[in-house]
Amino acid sequence: MPLIGYARVSTEDQTPLPQAQALRSAGCAEIHEEQASGGNRARPVLTRLLERIGKGDTLVVVRIDRLARSLSHLLEVIERLEAKGAFFRSLQDPIDTASPQGKFTLQVLGAAAEFERALIRERTKAGLAHARTEGRVGGNPGLRARDPAALRKVRLARADGYMERLGETAQDWVPHVRRLRPDMAWEDLLRIVNAPLPYDRHWTQARLLRAVNAYVRDGFLPETVLGRAGRRRGDDRLSVIVAAIKGADPDITLQAICDRLEAMRERTPRGRTRWNPSSVKMLLNRAEKAGLL
Repeated sequence: MPLIGYARVSTEDQTPLPQAQALRSAGCAEIHEEQASGGNRARPVLTRLLERIGKGDTLVVVRIDRLARSLSHLLEVIERLEAKGAFFRSLQDPIDTASPQGKFTLQVLGAAAEFERALIRERTKAGLAHARTEGRVGGNPGLRARDPAALRKVRLARADGYMERLGETAQDWVPHVRRLRPDMAWEDLLRIVNAPLPYDRHWTQARLLRAVNAYVRDGFLPETVLGRAGRRRGDDRLSVIVAAIKGADPDITLQAICDRLEAMRERTPRGRTRWNPSSVKMLLNRAEKAGLL
């Protein structure tokens, strides 16, 4: 079972060498190092690592805080690994998702996160109810008075909250945007993003564009992703879409690509709704000749 190490430091003054040595001693033949804030979920090295990690691989870190600073981010990464048939291990924490004990620890952490969210909701409701019984209106007095400084704080807090929520979903769309834009039209990219997601997590084109613009503004994505996509012939377009699906998961089978295309409601070159592996193989060969793979 291949062990793949991930080491992260927050500043240029720090060195990932001690982490790399510990990971190598644990049996990691491959180690990825990154200099980035733990609060930033859109880390390019981690993003590429999660894209290419395969079934049976184990992502190894020295401590949990080297991977994630919040419980929600940790659980999100582990969920992505489990979806690929991969595992997670922390050397200094009791988490190894390949073992029953590690899975139990993970379930306890998930339950604790949900309990904490429920407590926050209940405390907020109780505080507002108590304020109403004393004749006070809950909330920020500065907002009620339309104070500019208070309004600015709220706008900044909302912006921070929006970026934090985007960070929780970044793994679903950032790799596709970085890899496929501006070569692929937004409507085609949207279908590729949504195809593996459950319906309640589907993106609209407007939401995706807003998210991409926010990430470009903050420097998480290059401005080039917002460029205009060129027109393509029907067959060329299908080759690009099939190449994109294959590029996101090199081990995907021809039949799985068929299922993905049908979920996207993409028609075959002959206009049919049902795909067969031979059609996908033909498009993959065409994509390879065009240098798309």
